[in-house]
Amino acid sequence: MVASKKNKDIEVEFDVSEEDEQLSKTRIKAQMVAMQKLGESLVHLGQSSLAKVPMNEELLEAVMLARKILRKKEGYRRQLQLIGKIMRNTDIAPIEQALANIKSAHKKINNAFHGIEVLRDEILQQGDKKIDPTIADYPLLDRQKLRQYVRQANKQQAENKPPKASRELFQYLKQTING
Repeated sequence: MVASKKNKDIEVEFDVSEEDEQLSKTRIKAQMVAMQKLGESLVHLGQSSLAKVPMNEELLEAVMLARKILRKKEGYRRQLQLIGKIMRNTDIAPIEQALANIKSAHKKINNAFHGIEVLRDEILQQGDKKIDPTIADYPLLDRQKLRQYVRQANKQQAENKPPKASRELFQYLKQTING
């Protein structure tokens, strides 16, 4: 495509490629903001999770510096801009993949945690009716111990005491099932 521009009676023609046409200022700014948000997610990762993310030395140093200046608003904002700038010259696909894997693992742990909570609640509500199928699924569980937790939890609930036995049952299930 050929575009023209008039400047004081002088007409200048120049070629505008489709790539330049697609990358408007708005799109470039949106990409910069996306890179900064990706960089911010790196800054907020824990140390062990950050170690799993493949990145070059320059980006790692910028992320570590951003962690140190996290409380200083303007400096932190500028550091995120620098991280975004560094990331524009970096292949971000491996970084995004690593972040997705970290989120997936976190989601899997949460789902397992909630599954144990549901199992505990069902055992407390149904008693022996739920204990037998649970032991069939998880043979390492002790039937007597489960019944004891159910009795203690019912007693504590009747006396309006804190649900200590319920919490202990949850911990027992978590330790035994997750091993």
